[in-house]
Amino acid sequence: MANQDDKFKKVIAHAKEYGYIFGSSEIYDGLSAVYDYGQNGVELKKNIRDYWWKSMVYMHQNIVGLDASIFMHPTTWKASGHVDAFSDPLIDNKDSKKRYRADVLVEDYAEKLNIKAEKEITKAKKRFGETFDEAQFKATNPRVVKYLTQKEEVLQRLAKSLGDENLADVKALIEELGIADPDTGSKNWTDVRQFNLMFGTKLGASAQTATDLYLRPETAQGIFVNFLNVQKTGRMKIPFGIAQTGKAFRNEIVARQFIFRMREFEQMEMQFFVRPGEEMKWYEYWKETRLKWHTSLGLGDENYRFHDHDKLAHYANAAADIEFNFPFGFKELEGIHSRTDFDLKAHEEFSGKKLQFFDPELKESYVPYVVETSLGLDRMFLAVFATALQEEQLEDGSSRVVLKLPAVVAPVKAAIFPLVKKDGLPEIAAQIVDTLKWKFNVVYDEKDAIGRRYRRQDANGTPFCITVDHDTITDQSVTIRDRDTMEQKRVPIASLATLIAEKTDAEHWLG
Repeated sequence: MANQDDKFKKVIAHAKEYGYIFGSSEIYDGLSAVYDYGQNGVELKKNIRDYWWKSMVYMHQNIVGLDASIFMHPTTWKASGHVDAFSDPLIDNKDSKKRYRADVLVEDYAEKLNIKAEKEITKAKKRFGETFDEAQFKATNPRVVKYLTQKEEVLQRLAKSLGDENLADVKALIEELGIADPDTGSKNWTDVRQFNLMFGTKLGASAQTATDLYLRPETAQGIFVNFLNVQKTGRMKIPFGIAQTGKAFRNEIVARQFIFRMREFEQMEMQFFVRPGEEMKWYEYWKETRLKWHTSLGLGDENYRFHDHDKLAHYANAAADIEFNFPFGFKELEGIHSRTDFDLKAHEEFSGKKLQFFDPELKESYVPYVVETSLGLDRMFLAVFATALQEEQLEDGSSRVVLKLPAVVAPVKAAIFPLVKKDGLPEIAAQIVDTLKWKFNVVYDEKDAIGRRYRRQDANGTPFCITVDHDTITDQSVTIRDRDTMEQKRVPIASLATLIAEKTDAEHWLG
């Protein structure tokens, strides 16, 4: 666990040092769980968003985009169930005065059991080598069976207690498992109680006539209330999807995990409208399709797993998370949910407007079912950034810190260096910048020795460094260096744009 903590601290420090993420309003001592994206962070975030948008909207002829407003009519949140049921089970530690999500404390305990089982399996793999049968070992080794059985029992009991709204049993479970305050080790807990997560605000000039509003806690409802607008104006036929990215706000009790859980965050969601009865086919399709998108970035297939929900939300008939191996263990990255017709039917009821689709093939009208994919952009940023940050031992005995960001989302695609600050080399480098900047985000750097410039760009995640030297004047060629392999080769200036595009275009990654 100590190694994981150290790795996570390095991720946070590197993110600040290289202009990726700053604490919000730091000069005033900041706000808890609110962050600003710096000059490199905003580029990485934009590129991840664009990569998602291309794969979701441009690659599917039956999916279109939307940008709904953050403020919505307050009845929206009554219809969606958020006013009555959007809450987290919270527990306070009486000694440390810290507040935690009770379900997260139990889930973290269960994950520790999983880690213990995995350690036993890894030890056995080393011991038995090629003859090792992992499935048999999992089923027969007493320790592994004990850990995994206990993990399942704990999660099933938690799911049942939350499903029955039996908060007293959630507290009893925490006490029986001996779960302590992560900060202080104290086991002196209050009762568990529900806490609504929506931020309230007011719309209007005077206190007497102002309307009570909420900052949206999710982006999905903006899609549902616009279902007919998009369907009719886009002449969309079922099945079709509406995609949206944007800010959402939740008054979270924060689990000290940097940008993993924030009060102001960004979602990338797509709601896919299907015929009733066909939702499970599409649910399986989107599970597979979304996992392929994630693995296309090359962060390591072993870092992803599916977690099927034991406890389903009131609107769902199937739900799974794609979990990612963050520096603090496997946690939810993206949710895929079969939401049935709950949302559109609820908005029909509360608005008095019909939200149906006339199916020309079936010659009947119906309220479509919905399959949702919902990904946290900030969590995706953290997954990419934390996995990319590596310290490498080199052949000459030295080491380097390198941010191996997938080139398609890297903030800066290439850095252009003159070897020296004279003899016309800076002017040639500047011309290359002027040519490439129409297609790529590129930077010019002439400060320090060339080796230090390479190291700086490695740590910044820049896939290519291009060096202009004295031979460039006569042969119109430059040296291009690959961040990951550190290989250098001589190429003509005229071929730079093609070479960079081959490695950084979404087509190369998604195709």
